[in-house]
Amino acid sequence: MENDRPFRKIAYVIDTNVLIHDPNSLLNFEEHQVIIPMTVLEELDRLKDTKLAIAADCRSAIRMIDRLLGDAPPEAIEKGIPIRRAEKGEAAGSLSIMLTQVERNNELYLPDNDNDNRIINRLRVLQTQNKDTTFVLVTKDINMRLKARGCGIESQDYQSDQLVSDIKQLTKGYIDIDGSFWDLVSNVATVYRNGSAYHTVPADSLRNNVFPNQFVIDSQQFVGRVIEVTQDTVTLRDLPREKLMHQTAWGLKPRNIYQAIALNLLLDPSVHLVNLTGSAGSGKTIVALAAAIELTVEHQLYNKIIATRSTPPLAEDHGFLPGTEEEKMDPWLGAINDNIEALHLNDANPSSSIDFVKKKANIQFKALNYIRGRSFQKSFIIIDESQNLTPYQIKAIITRAGEGSKVVCLGNLAQIDTPYLNPTSSGLTYMTERFKGFAHGGSVHLNGVPRSALAEYAESHL
Repeated sequence: MENDRPFRKIAYVIDTNVLIHDPNSLLNFEEHQVIIPMTVLEELDRLKDTKLAIAADCRSAIRMIDRLLGDAPPEAIEKGIPIRRAEKGEAAGSLSIMLTQVERNNELYLPDNDNDNRIINRLRVLQTQNKDTTFVLVTKDINMRLKARGCGIESQDYQSDQLVSDIKQLTKGYIDIDGSFWDLVSNVATVYRNGSAYHTVPADSLRNNVFPNQFVIDSQQFVGRVIEVTQDTVTLRDLPREKLMHQTAWGLKPRNIYQAIALNLLLDPSVHLVNLTGSAGSGKTIVALAAAIELTVEHQLYNKIIATRSTPPLAEDHGFLPGTEEEKMDPWLGAINDNIEALHLNDANPSSSIDFVKKKANIQFKALNYIRGRSFQKSFIIIDESQNLTPYQIKAIITRAGEGSKVVCLGNLAQIDTPYLNPTSSGLTYMTERFKGFAHGGSVHLNGVPRSALAEYAESHL
């Protein structure tokens, strides 16, 4: 019978990219054994002193391993050091280090030409020597998981901080209704405050999970922004569509309703965090930048604009590029400069206008790996290409926002450049899901590609 099967222990072998993705991942494997290959330690050691954005994460992982192992002797580490969690106190699971020496025993192994193969080869030996233990390779490297499966080793992704299994489950920031929204409403209480109408309707009218700063858009020109959500009711602020479409930010008018509701959030000083997603050319950067300049120069709500982005493949090259930090970041933040130029194309002297705006708005270009440890007061912070950030990295950046600052994250989950992330594990996805109930945050997925007819056709056909 199935219940008579012998008990098999589970040992989780952790790859480098898991520790980079989440330096605290070692604490998330319940009562099981956790094994770190020596090769992983070598990779962390090699990466921790580079100028890559992940260097700080490598150092955090090394510190965590050192804290868990303490001053245990080698014999104890080989057997496994009990993992003690601060919140519980008691030991649960164990941590050990796996050496990389492999005995062949007349069996075929992967070539020892890279670290992934060495780890898999060692796992095959361990699996042969320990019949009562199932070894599971945990890695965010899809190709490594495939190689492990091909060698008969169980493997899986690390998903402790993955909140959705499909990005289609993410809130778009609005609810599209075909027909009239009012046909769904059984009763409504409307009040007028400061020139705006506020409608309180039964919560079941929307038949969706509704969050603050979400929008309701119907095909009969109604647009409402969710202001308050209770167990039984939802209160929406009525936003006349024509007024939304004619709002401006530094001379920029929205080209569709999605840009319009994004501007509504960006220009609202009570909203401290906004994330804009959408395909290339949907207007994420230019809308965010126009709002930033408007609020900084015209309304003087912020003292400076800080632009940054993740540059995973080439961040280490910053130190070798000539010039100031801004000049070093220019190749990676070209989209910001391009959109500043686009906002001033029709000026009598565009180059003079651009120089004036950069100086007046105090626009600063910052390398992502130099932001840690800083605190930015009264700043409008734009994080471009944020789909390439891990949840740990995006938390480290957002927590840099000081008093009176606003953070805007821009990203396209279809254009992830790092091999350690996918759309569901991206820090942008994680943040969108975590902040969807935050009263001072909002998100909008921009539909359409208003950049040009060419860009729209390429997005849908290539």
